[in-house]
Amino acid sequence: MESVYVYEVKLPKGIREMVSPDAEDGYTIYIDRRLSDPDKLKAYRHALRHCRGDFSRANVQDIEKNAHRT
Repeated sequence: MESVYVYEVKLPKGIREMVSPDAEDGYTIYIDRRLSDPDKLKAYRHALRHCRGDFSRANVQDIEKNAHRT
């Protein structure tokens, strides 16, 4: 993983974080700015788990199961 950029933004209700790959093998993580600081950290850690190969998988259920396992 080359780089990770993190932004606090207002996400739709019920979305804690989002991850987007970029063209240079890095990622951009968006964290809902309305979360408490401890919840922002949890969301960040969860998003980082998605940066470890999830974008090569097709099944969303498998992706989430893997991200919650570690």
